[in-house]
Amino acid sequence: SLGVLFIAALLPDLLWPVLVLLGVERVAIAPGVTRVSPLVFEYYPYSHSLLSVALWAAAFALLYLLAGGGRKTASVLGLAVLSHWALDALVHRPDLPVTPGGGLKAGLGLWDSVAATIAVEGGGFAAGVALYAHCTRSTDRAGRYGTWGLVAALVIVFAGQFSGAVPPDAPTVAIAGLAQWVFVFLGFWTDRHRRSRAAVWHQTRPSENPATKR
Repeated sequence: SLGVLFIAALLPDLLWPVLVLLGVERVAIAPGVTRVSPLVFEYYPYSHSLLSVALWAAAFALLYLLAGGGRKTASVLGLAVLSHWALDALVHRPDLPVTPGGGLKAGLGLWDSVAATIAVEGGGFAAGVALYAHCTRSTDRAGRYGTWGLVAALVIVFAGQFSGAVPPDAPTVAIAGLAQWVFVFLGFWTDRHRRSRAAVWHQTRPSENPATKR
């Protein structure tokens, strides 16, 4: 399900706003700290350290298995959770902790370049959209137009990074982060109106009953 994949890929960012609002993790606003983002991630070891994300990935995969899912899909979901840290490491300043209590931090800082951010994040997004469009097909008009409506909404959010708008405070940032759940729900809704091309092919292929063969 696209919704489950969204949860997996976004999991650290879905946990982070809650921890910020609870005062467990901290973020500050510093306009100009990077060309793209004005956020200074002061302390977020539980949602975004490599070790923590690896544990979240294992827990999410295990939860999927306990819910009756298959091992292959559970592995994919675990890797999707873990990929969040790897992709963050490309764009963040060196502020991503490797372990919750350690001083070693990672980050290549692509957010210091608008062009590099658009190329990497925009290119990755375009590849994901192309893959989903190729592997699924709509079953009705909602699946056809709803999918591209979701894509358009995500493009608008992505473009908003470059508007120069600065959030007033950390709680506002956290509340905006919680709004990502909207896209999770839209992912579930979209998937209800689409089917994998493989499933459609198996359903519509000619019967292989020996009695029908010549």
